[in-house]
Amino acid sequence: MGDGPSASKGSLLVVTLVVIVDMIGFGIIIPFLTFMVDHLAGPEADKGIWVAALMSAYAGALFLFSSFWGSLSDRYGRRPILMIGLAGNTVAFVVFGLSTTLWMAFFARLMGGLFNANIPVARAYIADVSKPEEVAKRQGLIGVAFGIGFTIGPALGGWLSRPAAWNWTDVFVNTIFDTHPYLLPCLLSSVLSSVALILALKWLPESLPPDSRTTAQVSSPMVELKRKVGDIRLLLKRPVISPLLWSGMSFWIGFTIMHVVFILFTMMPASSGGLSFSESDNGIVFAFIGLIGMVTQGGLIGPLTQRFGSSRLIAAGLLIAGLGLAAIPHIDIGFAWTGMLVTSILIAFGNGLFTPSNMAMLSNHSAAHERGLVMGVSESLRSLSTLTGVLIGGIVWDMTWNSSGFFTYHTAFWLCGIFSVFAAFIHITGGAWNAEDPALLGRGVEAE
Repeated sequence: MGDGPSASKGSLLVVTLVVIVDMIGFGIIIPFLTFMVDHLAGPEADKGIWVAALMSAYAGALFLFSSFWGSLSDRYGRRPILMIGLAGNTVAFVVFGLSTTLWMAFFARLMGGLFNANIPVARAYIADVSKPEEVAKRQGLIGVAFGIGFTIGPALGGWLSRPAAWNWTDVFVNTIFDTHPYLLPCLLSSVLSSVALILALKWLPESLPPDSRTTAQVSSPMVELKRKVGDIRLLLKRPVISPLLWSGMSFWIGFTIMHVVFILFTMMPASSGGLSFSESDNGIVFAFIGLIGMVTQGGLIGPLTQRFGSSRLIAAGLLIAGLGLAAIPHIDIGFAWTGMLVTSILIAFGNGLFTPSNMAMLSNHSAAHERGLVMGVSESLRSLSTLTGVLIGGIVWDMTWNSSGFFTYHTAFWLCGIFSVFAAFIHITGGAWNAEDPALLGRGVEAE
């Protein structure tokens, strides 16, 4: 499978480093995005809608282009597509950091989503060089990359924000970092993307040999979008793949709602029910979530998959994460960090079980020549779900955060839990629950 041992050893490290850089760039923005909206639009703006708009720009571009990049990699190989993504990200972060209006920031996030749509190509690369029983564990490497990125990225994003206001140095005062308080973390992301591009150019071999590539013509993104709709319809009819995709969509909607409203909640003053967290505080929280996810997907997912199988881990992950998501707004200010610790563990552990297990089952139930397409469709649906989730999150927040009665700032987080439980219901009642699991074959655990 793939190019053999050389492609399945050192290249795994390089492609993991590439994804780490992508995820650092994604995670580095999380702690300050809401504060940046506040900075550019003013405190009286509908922050929920604008946070949702910037997130939806990124998600919308991912949706439009992920299948395009996946299909392009099926035809021309994985390596050149990964190179294009890294080069594009280098530019997109600089533009975002230099944004002077919300519309400029919106455009920069569109660029970021366009070039970061090659994540399914990285997943396909991993699958190319892995045996069926190795897929879950090696897809866990992508999870490790996500975990490292979400550990380092948010921490850096929080710590490097507003350097002109640091009380230990005045080197940034009266500079461009004074007028652009979130430029420094964006510049760091750009530099990291450049370094990853250089490493990949030198040490990342191609994983898809010419005789395994499709000969189908790759069309423009809009033509590809029409084809994508057909591909989605086709895959949603497949007995095992369909429930995997539907459950993934439901979970991703709920998980993304949390990404929109989390900092809107934590930055609220304690007198209004929030936690009065700063950019650095939020960076620490997301860094901890990333750390737990890294441990789960890097160290636990392999043994747990061998023991229980991917299908059961999917269901367990959805229910555990759903509980943590719904509990966030119930954290008491008197026990803010303890409560955040508990909910973060639940969210990160649940997501750490679900994501690589879902990807492993999708990989193992698709043929080699269509794996890039399947991963691309999965990532497209994830992006579409993200787009849906951010819109729901932004609208629901602006409608409820200052209300009293049944619908309050708790509502958006309850929706997160409801979508997760519904995802578990889809998975358990669908055809994927008892599907043959290659990860269990020959390992002493009977696959149902």
